[in-house]
Amino acid sequence: MRRAVTSGTPLPAPDGSDPTPPPDPTPTEPPDAAPPADPDPGPHADAHPGPGPHADAHPGPGPRVDAAVAQQVRHARYAPWPYTRLDVAAARAAGHRPHPIRQFVLKTRSRCNLACTYCYVYEMADQGWRDQPPAMTPATIARAAQRIAEHAAAHDLPRIDLVLHGGEPLLSAPAQLAAPVEAVRTAVAGAAPSTRVTATVQTNGTLLTRGRLTALAAAGIRVGVSLDGGLPAHNTRRVDHAGRPGFASATRGLRLLARHPQSYAGVLCVVDLDQDPIETYESLLAFDPPSVGLLLPLANWSAPPPGHRPGRTPYADWLLAVFERWWHDGVRGTRIRLFEEIIALLLGLPTTTETLGLTPAATAVIETDGSIEQADSLKSAYEGAAATGMTLDTHSFDQLLDHPGLAARQLGRDALAGWCRACELVDVCGGGHYPHRYRAGEGFRRPSVYCADLQRLIRHIAAAVQRAAQTTRPAAGAPAAEASDAPAAEATEAAGSPAAEAPADHPPAVAS
Repeated sequence: MRRAVTSGTPLPAPDGSDPTPPPDPTPTEPPDAAPPADPDPGPHADAHPGPGPHADAHPGPGPRVDAAVAQQVRHARYAPWPYTRLDVAAARAAGHRPHPIRQFVLKTRSRCNLACTYCYVYEMADQGWRDQPPAMTPATIARAAQRIAEHAAAHDLPRIDLVLHGGEPLLSAPAQLAAPVEAVRTAVAGAAPSTRVTATVQTNGTLLTRGRLTALAAAGIRVGVSLDGGLPAHNTRRVDHAGRPGFASATRGLRLLARHPQSYAGVLCVVDLDQDPIETYESLLAFDPPSVGLLLPLANWSAPPPGHRPGRTPYADWLLAVFERWWHDGVRGTRIRLFEEIIALLLGLPTTTETLGLTPAATAVIETDGSIEQADSLKSAYEGAAATGMTLDTHSFDQLLDHPGLAARQLGRDALAGWCRACELVDVCGGGHYPHRYRAGEGFRRPSVYCADLQRLIRHIAAAVQRAAQTTRPAAGAPAAEASDAPAAEATEAAGSPAAEAPADHPPAVAS
């Protein structure tokens, strides 16, 4: 195991409230420029992602070229790091090589049958969904398949992962659900026959039927479901456009899915401090998920999460209650991705997540109109934060790799604030989830708004793993094999799983 991180106290914040040091530019960025005066961070709703909805779009913003210029100005205003302070060419000259895209999120539908009050797509800072066609056309699907196959062939990728997303992707008829995946598989088979294509659909679960499950299973598409907990009281903000609860329909879908374990990827659930953590966890277990993804609410320094106070770690407290329950289970039938990834990183194993560690970002989003964007989670920061100005018709995914927004998320330590680079937990935390670092007028080069929570969570899990290793260490002269079935061995096996199995064996790292 790598060096212990179980002792010590969290690093103190310089001003007692904000764990951010003075700027510490890397050689790949010019001296800091002054942020714009009184930037307006835009409207923010409750920072807690999920699926969500809305019906008709308003008219588009005008010619694409004008929109692209406006977007460049917006990026420079709201996020100087990386958009005005990162020199990608200099970073390449310094040895930072681009990493190919390995996960492609296809926004097959831009609308949703639910209207969840906290949705990052519809209710937070970015309202770009209004300008998107309701559904991806066959022509756009074909062009996406061509571009993905081109990228897989150029980089000789052994595997790529597709995520069908929205909106609500199951708004498509059963016969149409698999069309994007089949188009990509056909194109990849022709251009890069050694590349394996896995596929997952992320849904709110309300539209799952036998017909849809049959169609998805026949195409080898696994199903991840977003839910706020396993009880009606946990899901009061998951409502349809008439304000009616969506929980009953979602539970019907989940019970049906549980009868098809070969199609069941797992459940995503966002931490809600208003709900009891053990009750939430145990209620989700009732749906027999193979995996549970516990997500921190999408929040940042300009729009802090509920309960955020200096000196407090409410999200670590919530998560550690679940960890203790999970860690001490006699049999862990359900994997919890967050905990397994922390254990893997503590053991020095690679992971596939962008929310922890220093793994380079490798996800691209294709909107229904064929525009290429960064991860959806950026939409929680400001209007257009995920936009790149690129489209399938005009750009390849190799060109996306040199976009400052994506390049910054592939720089590892060099993209982090000096505070993070000096922290002993940096290899595990990785500065936290990129959107959580945002502050309007500065950008994404700050510690996570969850810095204190992450420190406490990681240290606690490290101590648990270390204790398990010590209790299973064989006495002098005892054969090492005697400890093979002990908790430390289980921890190592669980930790290795996310590294060996990538997103196809977890719910995707995006919420519906």
